[in-house]
Order: sequence, then structure tokens, then C-alpha cells
Amino acid sequence: MDLRERLFKMRSYTPLPFLAVMLVYAVPTVESIVIGLVITVLGEAIRFWGVAIAGTETRTTGEPGATNLITDGPFGYVRNPLYVGNILMYTGFGVMSNALMPWLPLCALVYFVFQYAMIISREEQHLRQAFGEEYARYVKNVPRFVPRLTQYKGEHSFHRGVDIKRGVTSETRTLQAFGLLLAILIIIAILRAALYG
Repeated sequence: MDLRERLFKMRSYTPLPFLAVMLVYAVPTVESIVIGLVITVLGEAIRFWGVAIAGTETRTTGEPGATNLITDGPFGYVRNPLYVGNILMYTGFGVMSNALMPWLPLCALVYFVFQYAMIISREEQHLRQAFGEEYARYVKNVPRFVPRLTQYKGEHSFHRGVDIKRGVTSETRTLQAFGLLLAILIIIAILRAALYG
């Protein structure tokens, strides 16, 4: 199994070491929580918009694959909005925790950009084979990580609108983890304020 496939299969677990270090060294302040929360909420909003269109197909842990080429919603601005959202969320939680600043959030940012670039290169192989010229046009017009300013309106055969229920169904675990981590960081901040003034 090549590294790209291993990272794809393990992508739900690779944040755990980062989160463990973050919690052990967390020294959150009101300012760090507010700034990090803005970044994290932006990341989750991008993710939610994407999964409200793509649905649970984004949760596959087997082989990379897609039954349709989705270019609506955030996919019309950036090819990998869920990964962009993840990177923002991990960075935001690092800022919130104020742990080993600035090195932990910076290392997380570099690592996750690397990880997702590797995963994306494997996913793109499948998409090129499955969607041919349609995908080639999409790649030519929509960036991988840095969003374009206007939505891509190119020719594509599949359209799907936002479905909040589909988004909640797909995103339940992420929203639960988001709430849990936020609560832990707030509790740590309150305890530190009570102990150290």
C-alpha cells in the first residue's frame, strides 16, 4: 500500500497526536479562544457547506471514489473544501489552546497541508479516470487549496443543492468533537484563571 492510500485510510486518526499534545500543553486565554474560535468556525462552516451538498460519500474510508463529480457550492470555489475546512479547524483549535505557540499550530498546518496534498493526489487519479474531460476542465478552472473569487460555472453533468439534513447526518461526529474540544478548552481556561488569577 502506498503512503497516499495509507494516509487516506487513516485520515480520521492522524489528528489524534496533535490533539493530545494540544490538550497536554493547553494554556488557553480568552483572547486565544476568541481568535481560534473564529478560525475554527470558518473551517467548520466550509466543511458543513460541502457535506450539505456531497453528503456521507465524503466519509468513505475504503478506496478513494466518487459516484458523481460535484462542482456546486464550495466545490465551485475550491476543489477540496472539506480538507480546507479541516486545515482551518485544526489550526484554529491550536490557536484556541495557545499550546506551544506558535510551533504547534504551525507544525499542524504544515503536516495537514502535506497529508491532504498526498491524499488529494490519490483521489485525483480516480476522478480523472471516472470523469475524464469533465474533470480536466474542472481542474483547469478551480484551484486545489486556495479558493477562486468567483464560483466556477463550467459545464458539468451533475447538480446538487444544499440539504441541511444531509449535512447534519454527515457532520454529526465532527460537530460532536468540535463541541467537546471547545468545552474542554473553556474549562481549562476557567480553571487556569481560578488557580493563577
